[in-house]
Parts: sequence; structure tokens; C-alpha cells
Amino acid sequence: MADHEATPTADQVNQGATGRRPYGETPLSVGSESDPFAERPEAFVGAAFAGGFALAMILRRLAR
Repeated sequence: MADHEATPTADQVNQGATGRRPYGETPLSVGSESDPFAERPEAFVGAAFAGGFALAMILRRLAR
């Protein structure tokens, strides 16, 4: 590395920045104040199960 380029320290993480571009944040690393999945993940699991069950019933009717 050249002397004019910043070297990452222990508290800085290079998340895809190259050269002298500033360190950035990815959408996955940015915190969200209103994250419904983090508050109630069981609701999403239940909805996925219900959706899969409904799809199975529809496919069963179409197969007749």
C-alpha cells in the first residue's frame, strides 16, 4: 500500500471500498429502527407455513 492510502484499523472494516474511497455501509450492516422480523420472527414462520399449506391444497385440487 502506498503511504497516502488509509490502512484499516481494528475498529474500521473495509466493506468493499477500494482505493481511497471512503468506508461504506452495506444495507445488511445498517441498523433499522423498525424491523418487524426482528420483533416477531414467529409470525413470518407461521405465514410461510400457512402459505405453503394453501399452495399445497390448490395444487392438490388442480391434480384431480
